[in-house]
Amino acid sequence: MNALAKMDDAARLQQEQNQFSQLSTYYDKKYRTGWFRMHGEPRPCFTPTLLSEISTYFSGVKQDMRLTQGQKYDYLVLASDVDGIFNLGGDLGLFANLIEQQDADGLLAYAVSCIEVLHANMSHLDTDLTTIALVKGDALGGGFESALSSNVLIAEKGAKMGLPEVLFNLFPGMGAFSLLSRKIGASKAEKMILAGKLYAAEELYEMGVVDILAEQGEGEWEVYRYIEKSNKNANSHRAMRQVKDACNAVSYDELLTITKIWAESALKLQPRDLRMMQRLVQRQSSKTELLASASV
Repeated sequence: MNALAKMDDAARLQQEQNQFSQLSTYYDKKYRTGWFRMHGEPRPCFTPTLLSEISTYFSGVKQDMRLTQGQKYDYLVLASDVDGIFNLGGDLGLFANLIEQQDADGLLAYAVSCIEVLHANMSHLDTDLTTIALVKGDALGGGFESALSSNVLIAEKGAKMGLPEVLFNLFPGMGAFSLLSRKIGASKAEKMILAGKLYAAEELYEMGVVDILAEQGEGEWEVYRYIEKSNKNANSHRAMRQVKDACNAVSYDELLTITKIWAESALKLQPRDLRMMQRLVQRQSSKTELLASASV
């Protein structure tokens, strides 16, 4: 392929990446960093549309890396476009409908789309880049799992993270145990999952879950501080990422096995569990509307 064709392909891919409805993307040429910010609708959760758009964005990044022989991206940063919320996790409204219909195939298909995105982020798209999560608000359930899947988790003080699935008699089935157990040990990971509570970023930093703790309002600055520090010792940071990949690898098959258990368990939920799930959906919708009105 000649240089002009490569440039045309790169321009086309960049244009496609900017046509998302629930994802905002930005490329920082100076730092060779791609930012992708989530804004799922009608609630800031992992809607099927958002998952599809992240997958498409990842495909575009991988294609760009091939076209530039791996020179275009050094970092990808997962963040949010919603004030006060990183991501509220799985699409509970969709869950409830699929469970009521006993749609096993639909549940599993949704779960698989989640772990495909999560595993791609965790394995830094099978390329020589580093994935970073910037959490500035609530990261619940799958939102917390997505942050954990990044190679580096940066959170602002005051951000809240947790796994509330036990409240409706389920468990986080898209990587929480796999990721947490490798960071803090299996016993602590299980206790965190079964507690169903929210943790402040400060507490998670002390536990070793959050890698870098930022002051409120300084999350982006902390991302670039990390990038500059990493670039100064690029060989060391790259080697340590490879070591962590080798020692703490989470295979796709492991995630798939767990998410199949999750789908089977979800189909066994009782009406009282589904009522709790619907109440959480209502709370999420109310909080989203409140934050939206406050930002106007």
